[in-house]
Amino acid sequence: MQTIRTVCAHDCPDMCSLLVHTDNGRIAKIEGDSNHPLTAGFACGKVNRDADLVYSPDRLKTPLKRTGPKGSGQFAPISWDEALDTIVAHWKSLIAEHGPESILGYAYSAHQGQMNRGLVNGFFHALGTSRLLGGTVCDSCAEAAWDSAVGPIGGADPEAVTESDLIVSWSSDLHATNVHLWAKIEQARAKGVKLVVIDPRRTRAARAADVYLPIRIGTDSALALGVMHILVRDGLTDEAYIAAHTNGFERVRAGVLPRFTPAKTAEITGLTEAQVENFAAMYGAARKSFIRIGFGLSRTTFGGNNLRTVALLPGVTGAYGRYGGGALVATAASFDLNYAAVRKPSGPATARTINHLKLGEALLTANDPPLRALFIAANNPAVTNPDTAKMRAGLARDDLFTVVHDPFMTDTARYADIVLPAATYLETEDFYRSYGTYYMQYGPRAVEPQGEARSNFQVAQALAKRMGLTDAVFAMSQPDIAKLMLNGADFDGAPVSIAKREGQTFRTPSGRLEFADGDTLPDWQPDPADTGRHKLQLLTAPGYFQSHTAFTGNGFLRQREGAPCAILHPEDAAARGLTDGQKIRLFNDQGEIGLMLHVREEVQPGVILVPGQRPDAEAVSGTINMLCADTYTDMGAGATYQSTWLEVRPW
Repeated sequence: MQTIRTVCAHDCPDMCSLLVHTDNGRIAKIEGDSNHPLTAGFACGKVNRDADLVYSPDRLKTPLKRTGPKGSGQFAPISWDEALDTIVAHWKSLIAEHGPESILGYAYSAHQGQMNRGLVNGFFHALGTSRLLGGTVCDSCAEAAWDSAVGPIGGADPEAVTESDLIVSWSSDLHATNVHLWAKIEQARAKGVKLVVIDPRRTRAARAADVYLPIRIGTDSALALGVMHILVRDGLTDEAYIAAHTNGFERVRAGVLPRFTPAKTAEITGLTEAQVENFAAMYGAARKSFIRIGFGLSRTTFGGNNLRTVALLPGVTGAYGRYGGGALVATAASFDLNYAAVRKPSGPATARTINHLKLGEALLTANDPPLRALFIAANNPAVTNPDTAKMRAGLARDDLFTVVHDPFMTDTARYADIVLPAATYLETEDFYRSYGTYYMQYGPRAVEPQGEARSNFQVAQALAKRMGLTDAVFAMSQPDIAKLMLNGADFDGAPVSIAKREGQTFRTPSGRLEFADGDTLPDWQPDPADTGRHKLQLLTAPGYFQSHTAFTGNGFLRQREGAPCAILHPEDAAARGLTDGQKIRLFNDQGEIGLMLHVREEVQPGVILVPGQRPDAEAVSGTINMLCADTYTDMGAGATYQSTWLEVRPW
């Protein structure tokens, strides 16, 4: 038996250090690294079963070439040489005829390794192709909102919650995507620290919380402003901190806060005045309040304003000035690594940019030149992109040469001309930095790839060689590239933290927390997407065992999660004559899908919850993002999944 210390590469803020036990080259057991302060000896219920993912009978074993219509899933095996030669021949022909911007290629978040994700993007950057503005389907709005207030820097250290005197989980489903922070929160609660959960969904954390606030979707800024109103009214502001470390609060105090009385805040958020007053009193009494802000509250029309306003709250009480206080959205901006060495080894300074959430539209309408070739690794946009029907219409173009690199035959891969079998993260090596903690770590390969699977890194280097690129990174080993990214620093397999025991630093131009974004002050306004035509507002959230489609290949976890479903409050179900367990039709002007219904008080009346993004084949019909428009958020050009209204009828 051998034990390999490596890193979980799934799209999750925890970035766990793992111990993988192998027997004769085969994974026997996966567990959390007990010597990692945050992982603390346990892995989540999904990662514990990742051996099932590696050895899934559904894994792609060889490269494939399409033999039937796009979307049919009809393919024949070919060799790697034939696959790569076919790809390169198409690309060289397109570049000669239309220029490199006729090609778009990218790797996204299903592999969080800095090289397996970064070098694919670096290859296309060097080639001068069109470039993907990534993250707009996920976190670009949250990032822009945070940066406008705090600057491009990480938030509070998650390990600091053990020193907090109040913990607030705001739109963050900790058990689904941040379970190791939950373990730290339990340590703090054992010492008497209170937990407040603010979420439209009664999550597992909400059920266990000291205070649960079932806020209406998209009204987070109103609650934050209502709390600020009470803090000012009751003399609970830290005036010295405000004067020394913030800009623009006086404009907010005078011009915005008077409108957000407890009564008005309650009317907007769906909470009671007593709930608003109680939360404000708790927050104002705390010296080291810690807010864990989830990305979900940024996925509405005014999501940037929502997140930005919540991120300003610790500045009013001075919590940002104390270790254990403040707010956390992400940490990635604090890692000052040499990313450009991998992501931008060469290539033109500018090229056409395609917004990730608008990829379907770009495939259908981009010109000068049209997109004629697409390469996708570590992403499944035929399921995860908004306006999925438009995305699939673009993928179905006969004149679009598409290559998909994935461990499984995804809904996206079914539209490809060439499908390449990808190695899972346990079959690769890489250097990792977390986006939800301050740890970085080198992760070696635990086992050899199944079948003929190859890593993103290997494919990027092979394609670069065939395309005649001579940048050093396309021939370097991964340990050497990792050292390059670390600006020459040595490393071993041990996790390293860059966290500092201090309050929040601001990287805004002024070096202060900015309450005003130019002439714009934090505020709240109704969502214009709510036209009143449909009565149920969509809430999407990660599933506990199928948080995203990277786990689809694990049959055990699919069974644990159950069939793709929608969750309605009993009042809404009764009003429509619907009962638990029946098949239902969800529809709006975007389209219609079919899911199984669960009737629970997990959500408030007027909300329909759809956990996880699941493939068509598992559902009654379709996938949830077919009902979401590809409109933009107010900041960061992000996706507006929660600004979706729909109706439900029996299937």
